Amino acid sequence: MAQNAGNAAPESGKHGLYTPEQRKRRDESVWTTIQGALAPIQFLIFAVSLALVVRFLATGEGETAAEISIVLKTCALYAIMITGSIWEKVVFDKWLFAKPFFWEDVFSMAVLALHTAYLVMLFTGWGTTHQQMYVALAAYGTYLVNAGQFLWKLRLARLQGRQIEQDSMRLAVAA
Repeated sequence: MAQNAGNAAPESGKHGLYTPEQRKRRDESVWTTIQGALAPIQFLIFAVSLALVVRFLATGEGETAAEISIVLKTCALYAIMITGSIWEKVVFDKWLFAKPFFWEDVFSMAVLALHTAYLVMLFTGWGTTHQQMYVALAAYGTYLVNAGQFLWKLRLARLQGRQIEQDSMRLAVAA
């Protein structure tokens, strides 16, 4: 859910990622808190699942545990995607693909497609278990890139917040 790194001017222009109104809506929204809680939960599920998938691929042991963990990870992904879309609607008045988070949303769709492909393969018996696990690993690789995108935007938002605070202090001192 972000802007193209090559596009230096986000939707909110000189305000950075958020206009003052968007920042206020973001800060007041329960969906911001929900996203903040779901993200580390999803990452924890991912880390455990990744270990289980790698263990299965390396040893052939723990197939069921790996499969269950991937299904849980996919459920967590769907939860964060749905709540993230609601968050985006509240903050930017767009369900998805708001300009400041456009490329994160695009990549999120790839992450979602790969996780969904895994579920289809699992529940239809399509492909071998190893092939299914490799699709899960591809999904996990795209998830890591996507998580990095969001962490970068979080950092930019914090830097923007600091800049706003510093500007406010300068104005107060000058007045």
